[in-house]
Amino acid sequence: MRILAIETATEACSVALFDGSVLVDARHEVLGRGHAERLVPMIAELPGKGRADRILVSLGPGSFTGVRIGLAVARALGIAWGAEVLGYPTLELVRVRSWQPDPRAVTVCMNGGHGEWFIQNFAADGHAEDEVRSLAPDAAAEATRHRILVGNRAKELAVLLDEDALVLELTPDARAAYLLHESRLTTDLAPLYGRGPDAKLPSK
Repeated sequence: MRILAIETATEACSVALFDGSVLVDARHEVLGRGHAERLVPMIAELPGKGRADRILVSLGPGSFTGVRIGLAVARALGIAWGAEVLGYPTLELVRVRSWQPDPRAVTVCMNGGHGEWFIQNFAADGHAEDEVRSLAPDAAAEATRHRILVGNRAKELAVLLDEDALVLELTPDARAAYLLHESRLTTDLAPLYGRGPDAKLPSK
């Protein structure tokens, strides 16, 4: 089975094509912005223009625009190719990257919006110990359960902790999508924003 993985939830935009669990080819660029312009060309640069039987796409949380771009492209390609489209949580992909070469309990900390960080704790067996939350830095430090910190805000989180921590500055990368367990994939392609909406209806 050919599998195309799409990751656009952070400043790193990446795509990867697999034959089963074997990586065929991939593209990875740290863009900051510009995912909308680069994503489709990156897929087209893959063998067979990235055509696959299954598409895996990040649901977030992360960049609001990036997540929606990835989902829109995945849905469109799924219709065009008759491919199955499945979503996965962004922090889950960061977690599985941190498991190389050995599984371990980790706290994933990624950049959020409005000065907050997305944070989630994972046990050594891989299950999520809590829901992903968007917290101010001090609150994120209080919510941290483990001393292995992973993500693009792991270094800043370590500074706030009293104890020494092992820091792995990782971003999500489509090339690691083969590590995702089937139980972490979903047909529900609703974005995971990780925080409430900024705009709220006025109270009565």
